[in-house]
Amino acid sequence: MKQSTGDRFFGIAVYMCVALITLIVLYPLVYVLSASFSDPAAILRGELWLFPIDPTIESYKSVFQNEDVWIGFRNTFLYTTLGTAFNLLLSIMVAYPLSRKDFYGRNVLTIFLVFTMFFSGGMVPTYLLVRDLGMLNTIWAVIVPGAVSVYNVVIIRTFFQNIPNELRESAELDGCSNIQYLIKILLPLSKPVIAVMVLFYGVGQWNAFFDALIYLTDRNLFPLQLFLREMLIQDQLSEMVQVSDSTLDNHALTVEGLKYAVVVVASLPMLVLYPFLQRFFVKGVMIGSIKG
Repeated sequence: MKQSTGDRFFGIAVYMCVALITLIVLYPLVYVLSASFSDPAAILRGELWLFPIDPTIESYKSVFQNEDVWIGFRNTFLYTTLGTAFNLLLSIMVAYPLSRKDFYGRNVLTIFLVFTMFFSGGMVPTYLLVRDLGMLNTIWAVIVPGAVSVYNVVIIRTFFQNIPNELRESAELDGCSNIQYLIKILLPLSKPVIAVMVLFYGVGQWNAFFDALIYLTDRNLFPLQLFLREMLIQDQLSEMVQVSDSTLDNHALTVEGLKYAVVVVASLPMLVLYPFLQRFFVKGVMIGSIKG
């Protein structure tokens, strides 16, 4: 079909907007990556704008020689793996009965769940609950409080609802129980939405630091994000830098390079994971969101 002049101008405007938004999103990422490989002196002089200047990997050497970074990586990997599995298990267990039209009271339970999306108990009551359950300074204090996201439960429930009921009825005629139907039939058909949930929960667990900030005081349990917070916000990079044999100016230069290196190190695992799961996004999220 031949496009009118107005349609062509509209198409050009859309492409220009998309290009501008893409540039706005990508530039900070490219800048941080380039800065992590650049001479810190050039960064402080404001000479860096896109590509690395006087490339060096000294900042990365300093990062990986720090023991806190390895402790943070170990704990964050544990929290992300265990937490994502726990989140996914609970979300499916909640979403499956809510997807069944023959489940009595599912509308009332859905209303209760949605209510928690707008109103919560607050920080102090939640802290007291975690304390009384004996979870302070344990890995469960990081994993359990945010175990179920209602938003994700709604997406999974809606995805389940789009699978024909005739499939379940046929399975029941063959003697299949609810658990067998869920594990052997429903979950294999729900790989797209499960992949998306793994990404949602995984990224959330990897970047989470607030629960750990409140509930953890043992540094051996700190996730990587808490150590990065200390480095970037509280300016505790002096612990990572050998300042005894250098001047204050050299210390400032090294700190400037480390800031960008630790940001890249913390973001890299999620950036690597995303390409493997993004192909499930359209099918997993869109089908799960429609009629939600």
